[in-house]
Amino acid sequence: MFLRKLCIFSPSRPLKVNTKFYNSDKDDLFLEVQIQNISPSTVFIRKVSLELPEMYTEEALNTLNLDGEDECTFGTRTFLQATEGRHYLYHLQVKEEYLEKVRKLSGLTEMGKLEIMWKWELGEITILHTVLLERKARSSGELKLSLEKIPDTVAHEEPFQIICKITNYTDKKMKLLLKMHDTTSVRWCGCSGRSLGKLKPGSSLSFTLTLLCLLLGLRRISGIQIIDTVLKTKYCYDGVAKVCVVPSMMKMES
Repeated sequence: MFLRKLCIFSPSRPLKVNTKFYNSDKDDLFLEVQIQNISPSTVFIRKVSLELPEMYTEEALNTLNLDGEDECTFGTRTFLQATEGRHYLYHLQVKEEYLEKVRKLSGLTEMGKLEIMWKWELGEITILHTVLLERKARSSGELKLSLEKIPDTVAHEEPFQIICKITNYTDKKMKLLLKMHDTTSVRWCGCSGRSLGKLKPGSSLSFTLTLLCLLLGLRRISGIQIIDTVLKTKYCYDGVAKVCVVPSMMKMES
């Protein structure tokens, strides 16, 4: 006499969302968000926002400063037509008090969530689309070298300095030795084989190197080797950066 039927409806999602994290030479990150309307109808985007872990601060890079006022790179349009897409870019910085904790992270880590508020037509109820964010932290067992300071242009066969920074991403204390090896285009100045001291897990240290370039043009800086004397492990760094080498007189005139 009675018929009871339970129906489950899965609402269609008109938005295709792709996210990608990019590591920088420092401890901060960049997040790229791609949103595309894959439905045959127009979709109105009301708001796109990030909810990050407490370790990070967020800076949206989706505005331009025109005549002293910040304007959205997408203009005043709030809708996406069929197959149309947008790119959002965010700069994520680590708070000073969480630097050591973030440097020890490894594997897949949760990075909060991305929230997109959208609707089909103006005047309709807004629908929330949530995307969970994850990123693969730097692999453990790594000694990373980055450059804190390097000139864009250097004079041919004249010494110049670079400031390097190394970070211990392993879970062991290191005792480091620095060696420099000359290449066809680069000659290192100073003593090779000097000690850099001890480096605790998750910590960093900076040091200055002096070198000169023997060939003109765009040249790669290579030949840096760091040895962990405790575990007898060698880390070689080739092509860490490029510099433009110009004749000495041209450098003086500039």
